[in-house]
Amino acid sequence: MNMASIFEQTQQLPHIPKVVQELMQSFQDEDVDVDEISKKVAMDQALTAKVLRLANSAHYGASRSIANTNDAIVLLGFNTLRTMVLASGVTSSFKAPEGFDMNAFWKQSFAIGGLSKWIAQYVPGTDQETAFTCGMLNSIGSLLIRIVLPTEAQSIDEGEALGGKRHSLERGQLGFDGAKVGAELAKRWKFPEEMLAAINDQNNADFDQEFGTYAGILYIAKYLHQSHKEDWDEARIIDEFPLAVAQSIGMDAEKAYQDVASTTDLESGLDALLED
Repeated sequence: MNMASIFEQTQQLPHIPKVVQELMQSFQDEDVDVDEISKKVAMDQALTAKVLRLANSAHYGASRSIANTNDAIVLLGFNTLRTMVLASGVTSSFKAPEGFDMNAFWKQSFAIGGLSKWIAQYVPGTDQETAFTCGMLNSIGSLLIRIVLPTEAQSIDEGEALGGKRHSLERGQLGFDGAKVGAELAKRWKFPEEMLAAINDQNNADFDQEFGTYAGILYIAKYLHQSHKEDWDEARIIDEFPLAVAQSIGMDAEKAYQDVASTTDLESGLDALLED
């Protein structure tokens, strides 16, 4: 099967608001015009309503009610607003496949984003918000496969339920995995090269292929998330930690080990986006 066949299904491809694309580019722009972007966000009423509901949730604990995007920037900061808008725009762009728990999917994606952000603080020269965004988007390719190729996705689900790794099952059955599909989708969305590489290469450590810093962060974040799902204790998490990957990206693993217990309580604050 050719990956191009997925992108020929144009009617099923998700489309994100233009302001979300612009916000993605702002990761690379040191002179971003915050006021201009705020105005563009405000022009999308549906997006703004979601963002304001999120900004006023208990997680963010604003000192007063946030009534507009300017308030959100003043009280929470541009980076937080950007994350909210990105999460709102991306989650709204995908239609749930029949019988698929989309809320659970996005909760997992937000959790991996939160873990990626946590890991980034132990990796010199990385940006925590970039790491979060890469983590949040780590599985968009597998989601697109599920939407466009539901029969194949069901077979892959069955293999995963038996203990197989999803990306290996995807490669075996389709000839490519969700990481490659996700990177191609992100490319079409005009996301920064750094994020494309992170999504594309996130599984490379399993195949002895080269990977960059953010791809390594994603790999470790997914390891931690899986360890929490399986309720491992702290000793096992540290004992089986993917140390070679950590060393490759310059992560201070010894320091991270001291704080690893805190990762079980990480919250992105974005789950409120999924409420009706």
